[in-house]
Amino acid sequence: MSHVYKLPLVLEPQPEGGYVVTCPLLPELITEGDTVEEAIYNANDALAAIIEAYEDLGKPLPPALKSVADDVPLWMETVLAVP
Repeated sequence: MSHVYKLPLVLEPQPEGGYVVTCPLLPELITEGDTVEEAIYNANDALAAIIEAYEDLGKPLPPALKSVADDVPLWMETVLAVP
C-alpha cells in the first residue's frame, strides 16, 4: 500500500550539471539527479528509504512526515520541464 506525503523539496542546480535535492523539513532527505525528472524520482526513492529506516529502528516518523488522507484534495506546487 502506498502513501502520499506532502513535503517541500529544494532542487539546487550544480555547476557540473544536475541537481541536489534536499528537504527543509526532513534533513535526512538528500539525493541528486541529472535532470529535474530524475531528481524528483530519486527523492521519492530516498523518502521510501528514510521511512523504512525509521520503521526498522522502531522510531516514530518525524512530525513533518505525515501521510495525506486519500479522500482530500491535494494542493501541490511542482516543477515541470518542457522541452
